[in-house]
Amino acid sequence: MTPLQDKAVGVLVGAAVGDALGGATEGWTPEQIRERYDGRVTGIVPPYFADWRNARPIAPYHKGDGHVTDDTLMTHALVRVYERAGGHLDAYSAAEHLVPEMMGEKRWIPELEAEALPLQRVFLAEKWLALRLHYGHVDPREAGVGNIVNCGAAMYMAPVGVVNAADPDGAYAEAIDLAGAHQSSYGREAAGVLAAAVAEAMRPGATPDSVAATAVRLAKDGTKAAIEAVCERARGFAHWEGSFEGLRDAVRPFDTVADTYRDQGLGARRPSRTHSIEELPLALAFLLIAEGGYRDTVLGAVNYGRDADSIASMGGAIAGALGGAAAVPADWRKDVAVASRLDLDAPGLAIAAVAERVHAADLARRRAHEQAFAELLS
Repeated sequence: MTPLQDKAVGVLVGAAVGDALGGATEGWTPEQIRERYDGRVTGIVPPYFADWRNARPIAPYHKGDGHVTDDTLMTHALVRVYERAGGHLDAYSAAEHLVPEMMGEKRWIPELEAEALPLQRVFLAEKWLALRLHYGHVDPREAGVGNIVNCGAAMYMAPVGVVNAADPDGAYAEAIDLAGAHQSSYGREAAGVLAAAVAEAMRPGATPDSVAATAVRLAKDGTKAAIEAVCERARGFAHWEGSFEGLRDAVRPFDTVADTYRDQGLGARRPSRTHSIEELPLALAFLLIAEGGYRDTVLGAVNYGRDADSIASMGGAIAGALGGAAAVPADWRKDVAVASRLDLDAPGLAIAAVAERVHAADLARRRAHEQAFAELLS
């Protein structure tokens, strides 16, 4: 494989495996996770509840046992959108291609252990896309306004970073446009910054510090402040064990989701210029603590709990870009692929091919512009 292909596979495999490991611990505290699994989670584990079909609030989803969640379903859907569109995406692409992907064809849904439309698995914040774009015919650039503000768009933006590999500014701009169909406020901002972080991590010679610096440079308002605060705190830890209370303290002023994760107040997930989602700053924090290592980036997120699948998926995507496909432990990679009935490598190879075509077209446009501008100066 070329370095582009290797890193792209690392992103998509890394995101899916992180998502699968984090699914089992999503919504719980570090203490609850430790009690349930008789110690820290070190790999794929069974569901939190043995009777997952009926136990609330999990039912009817089979989280755990290596099953990917809607984070991966939406990420792979976006890869297929890129293949179909054949170029850069914007908010109109969500209406033209992404919503039909969600509504048009049944696929295997690991958490449901059945074939179903992806729309039937995603949560309300993602169903919003179909409601606003398919049924409401809202202008795609404004369709995200009114949705709950969460990580729903950021969780599947890693492919935008691959298509704009080594160009974080371009990735940020494209993701901000695309995510406008789904999210507003700091939810949309996080989508742009996550794409930029992946694009920077794709750059040869990139480091966890350069990824964090890129995120801080491009982020705005509360998202920027939250990343700065959480990453500063992260640099005081040598390992994720023992970091959870300090990281939560750092992100708490910016997060609208309560310490009791499922007990939300009236102010939660509303637009704000001073707040941030929790998932992106935490993903960057665990990346820094692990010095870019995939295993500990993901395990930190998994054992932290709360929105563990999205934190681990975001961190896994960035660590996978830094280290390439081999960074993802082979046993995790194999077991998640088998359990979820997915080819984890194919989406990475597909998005790498798109990135190559898009770069060639971008280069041709830039050269034409340079020539035209040079003539204006002559």
